Amino acid sequence: MRPVLSEDERSRLDDRPDRTFYDQPRFVTHADDAFLDRLTDLYDEVLAPGDRVFDAMGSWVSHLPEESYHVVGHGLNADELAANARLDEWFVQDLNADPALPRPDAAFDAVLCALSVQYLQFPARVFAEFRRVLAADGVLVVSFSNRLFPRKAVRAWRAASMDGRVDLLHRYLDAAGGFDRRTVLRERPGADPFYAVVAHAT
Repeated sequence: MRPVLSEDERSRLDDRPDRTFYDQPRFVTHADDAFLDRLTDLYDEVLAPGDRVFDAMGSWVSHLPEESYHVVGHGLNADELAANARLDEWFVQDLNADPALPRPDAAFDAVLCALSVQYLQFPARVFAEFRRVLAADGVLVVSFSNRLFPRKAVRAWRAASMDGRVDLLHRYLDAAGGFDRRTVLRERPGADPFYAVVAHAT
């Protein structure tokens, strides 16, 4: 698959392996409470009880509603994932080094990626994997705000405006293929802007 980002666009200020950067747990949230409450409401709108959910690039909290789902978590720090009470199972993997997800085709009804997409260096490969593990008409929710670890975010994301970041996500979805019925949310529930792209698998 041809990379959607050029070598310059995917460059980072800190190019150490991600597992090194995330070696120590960070038991913090990466947006304000109003953002996180809106994210939970969005999940409530697109998920159904009993859905199989993949929480990609996650941490110690998944921001899910109190409904019952089967949740598989992924991240870069085992201590954070082990502390997440919403996860039924989890695994650690650096998607920049290895984007191939260890799950079968159509394993999930939803893939959620909150406040983390800015760190992907090969997003087309990862989004293609998101599509592969989604069942037909499954939903992908990618949310972001204006906060990030600037040294680990790719240059294309750092240089883009908020709407430019939405455009980047459309590029990622187009390159991966297999997504339609896209909805873009641009809101300001609190101090942090709330942006989300919701796309359905064809």
